[in-house]
Amino acid sequence: MSGSVPSAAIASPKHPVASFFHVAFKACALLVYLTCEWFESDFVLNFVTVILLLAADFWTTSNVSGRLLVGLRYWNEIDESGVSRWRFESRDAEGMKAVRASEKTLFWYSLYAVPAAWLALAIVALARLHLGYLLVCAVALALGGANLVGYTKCDKDAQANVSNFARTAVWNSVMPSFMQKT
Repeated sequence: MSGSVPSAAIASPKHPVASFFHVAFKACALLVYLTCEWFESDFVLNFVTVILLLAADFWTTSNVSGRLLVGLRYWNEIDESGVSRWRFESRDAEGMKAVRASEKTLFWYSLYAVPAAWLALAIVALARLHLGYLLVCAVALALGGANLVGYTKCDKDAQANVSNFARTAVWNSVMPSFMQKT
């Protein structure tokens, strides 16, 4: 019994399905890209398959896994005058306590690692002068980069909101006692 780990110390994922699909679509797109020529020589079929997987990954990351795994959500709106505006949403401080560290780590590592992998593949495609596959890498970088930028901005916005909330709470608790002393 001395070598066993208490079950409370091992936190099971709170959102295993979201975690799975967050990684699965990214991994499948990379795997299909790397192996597609082994099974099918038709570039158009390979292109469409990888692009569909990338689109599924983009949608899943921006609409499901970001909200469930890290408590963040972002979107972009175009107003009536044609101006693009980023919108950010995050759970409150109490809601952020429900985010599991393991799921947060999985989310952020995959969000940064996958575009890096696509960049490396783009360099290889460029070196081999495979311009069609370079286009696939460019689409992957655009979609992965959009999620990376969106969630990075959203995380900074959430941290600023928490900081402002803490500053306001401290100010509101200190100010009344200061006012009573004067």
